[in-house]
Amino acid sequence: MELFRIKNDIPFMSYGRLTTAISLITFVLAVFFLATRGLNYGVDFTGGTVMEVNYPQSANIDSIRQAVDSIGLKDATVQNFGTSHDVLIRLPVKKEMSIAQLSEKVSSVLKAADPQADVRRVESVGSQVGEELYENGGLALLLVCLGIMAYLAVRFEWRFAVAAIIANMHDVVIILGFFAFFQWEFNLTVLAAILAVLGYSVNESVVVFDRVRENFRKMRKATAVQVIDNAITRTMSRTVITHLMTQTMVGSMLLFGGEVLHNFALALTIGILFGIYSSVLVACPIAMWLGVNRANLIGDVEKKTNDASAELAP
Repeated sequence: MELFRIKNDIPFMSYGRLTTAISLITFVLAVFFLATRGLNYGVDFTGGTVMEVNYPQSANIDSIRQAVDSIGLKDATVQNFGTSHDVLIRLPVKKEMSIAQLSEKVSSVLKAADPQADVRRVESVGSQVGEELYENGGLALLLVCLGIMAYLAVRFEWRFAVAAIIANMHDVVIILGFFAFFQWEFNLTVLAAILAVLGYSVNESVVVFDRVRENFRKMRKATAVQVIDNAITRTMSRTVITHLMTQTMVGSMLLFGGEVLHNFALALTIGILFGIYSSVLVACPIAMWLGVNRANLIGDVEKKTNDASAELAP
């Protein structure tokens, strides 16, 4: 199915140096912010309690913070989310009191400061559980990355495999860099989004590289640049349809899914946008600079065919 068809090939590879330079700068900045700011881990990983409080009027963050500080919780974080009427309070684990006692104590002081305060949600994770989730989440991400590398190594000639692996890792680091820079909360839903983006991005790379490999067989007199430009141009309609439909769904979650799905949809949005970019404007230039050509892909096959024909000839 094609919504549109582009007659002349778009010279994507002529911008290869520029797009790769932009990606490299973005990647370096992402690594820098990860190293300097780090991720703002949610309660899922650190352990603690999250309380969602609603007020009929705009919440006074300063007075709420003072009320929480008054009971010795100076390391708690208080912030608006969603609307000015909603407040999210994150409380660290306190060994001297249970999670239920801690949440009850905070609820009491908030209602004493404003009787109209409505505690709508309390979520708690123990420190041991949080540490276990952190380790298992990191292990899941590592295993997915290794699985994708193994698949690409088998699926494609090594130049394509290396290019696709670099593009996929590029997407993951960029997402993490955004979360480090803006200090958005990194929790289990965001980790799930990153794992989904990895699969989504590798699918895009496989589609483009399959068309490149097919073009090398058909376009015998074309250069590598012409083959790659044609492959990307011919998959543009499919790319637009796929990503537009996916982003429509993700955008709905981002706008109407509430706080629970907000960061999940945000990570998916960043991943989808950079997944398109990296599959076309990062992976393909890298494959080209690694020296991919027709001989790499089908030279061995043709040689074996010719040898077999020579043996059968009288």
